[in-house]
Amino acid sequence: MRILFMGTPEFSVTILNGLASKHDIVGVVTQPDKPVGRKKELLSSPVKQWAVTHQVPLFQPNRIKDEYEALVKLNADIIVTAAYGQFVNMDLINHHKYKAINVHASLLPKYRGGAPIHQAIKDGCSETGVSIIYMERKMDAGDILAMDKLPILDSDTCGDLFEKLSVLGTRLVLKVLDDLDQGKSYAIPQDHSQATFAYNVTKEEELLDFSEEAIQVRNHIRAYNPNPGAYTLIEGNVIKVYEAKVSNRTHNLTAGSIVDITKESFIVACGNQTAIEILTIKPQGKNRMSVKDFLNGNGKQILKRIEKVGI
Repeated sequence: MRILFMGTPEFSVTILNGLASKHDIVGVVTQPDKPVGRKKELLSSPVKQWAVTHQVPLFQPNRIKDEYEALVKLNADIIVTAAYGQFVNMDLINHHKYKAINVHASLLPKYRGGAPIHQAIKDGCSETGVSIIYMERKMDAGDILAMDKLPILDSDTCGDLFEKLSVLGTRLVLKVLDDLDQGKSYAIPQDHSQATFAYNVTKEEELLDFSEEAIQVRNHIRAYNPNPGAYTLIEGNVIKVYEAKVSNRTHNLTAGSIVDITKESFIVACGNQTAIEILTIKPQGKNRMSVKDFLNGNGKQILKRIEKVGI
């Protein structure tokens, strides 16, 4: 098939590679470059980098709803999207023989939206998966063409699941395209009454809440590792937290209080007398490091003189 692909992060690139091995990618659409860091240097998306490397026509509309005429001229058979990040207008979708399908990283109708993987880990789910759906006006509400699931391991971070689900999504979407090409269709409507949502993560949601029980705090940390990174505050400075484990220590302290400082961690009081052991962090303005290295610097003195973290 002639495919017009739309996607942005590394998750999309895995799927794009799979599609390119079996089909003709006639164009790639991704988000515009965005400024990052203190110097506001423009950063290209992984999908843009793929398109440039493979010399495939590239499009980066600010608003695809207003800038799609050139895409129509590509004469693709179908649009395939995977974590693109913009709504695609129905005029563009309906122009194509097989319309448009989306690779969505959840077991729909659960977790519609832009952050389903983050939310599944944060909520402590035991499984997740990929759904291949037709695209329609409402977000992630189209009929389901295929679905498969996998377990969420206790050790899984968001980064781990992005990788696993991109592989699963590639296999599923290739099977769906084969079925469509052979005139097979098994589209099943979603039960919209069961829909839940996982919108893009906000800065406020990245902040750890130590009033929650330790297992919830750990899930929060896993959910945002490596991006965007959950954080706490120490003396007003942002400290990203990437690895932690539930401590066997109990306490009668206020949530956020330092329970203990060991050679390799600091233990923070959480809700319901539970505690979390912080193991890997990224202090503001520094590289990611183990807490052991942090404490070997001036970290131990900092932690000893404060009453609570997160304030």
